[in-house]
Amino acid sequence: MPCAFGTASETALRTAAASAAGTDGMDLVSGVTTTTATTYGDGPLRIVAFDFGVKATMVRQLAARATVTVVPAGTSAADVLALEPDGVFLSNGPGDPAALPGPRDTIADLLGRVPIFGICLGHQLLAAALGGSTYKLPFGHHGANHPVQRLETGVVEITSQNTTTPWPPARCPTPR
Repeated sequence: MPCAFGTASETALRTAAASAAGTDGMDLVSGVTTTTATTYGDGPLRIVAFDFGVKATMVRQLAARATVTVVPAGTSAADVLALEPDGVFLSNGPGDPAALPGPRDTIADLLGRVPIFGICLGHQLLAAALGGSTYKLPFGHHGANHPVQRLETGVVEITSQNTTTPWPPARCPTPR
């Protein structure tokens, strides 16, 4: 939803909001993806994580269970398969999945060759690779984080609701 805020007059802010460029058709991933592959963790499973704007917490959680290689958004299917992954993770990220034909085609090339799981933008790209389509809602879910309790253990974790963490953050696992 286009908006503007600040100390200008209401008229100036309304004009700014009305003329704001949307994100439809924009590749915002190229501005946030990593430029080099980096490996974290040393678990028995090998996960390749596409960085479409991945959050540090996701890498940290995966690295606690597996060896995770975070790769740039433009990594080819051949390069992913050369890493012999047990699974491929498609991360969250900004922008319009329709503006990312390269990653969509790469995901299509990986289908049936390795298990694939994704969230947010990654899940939208997976849907597109399978022939689905997406459209932008009038406004997204940008709300408070929500606590979730694991009934088996009583442990409470906080789920993230469209928040971002600069990548790579200081508390990320140390690369190998």
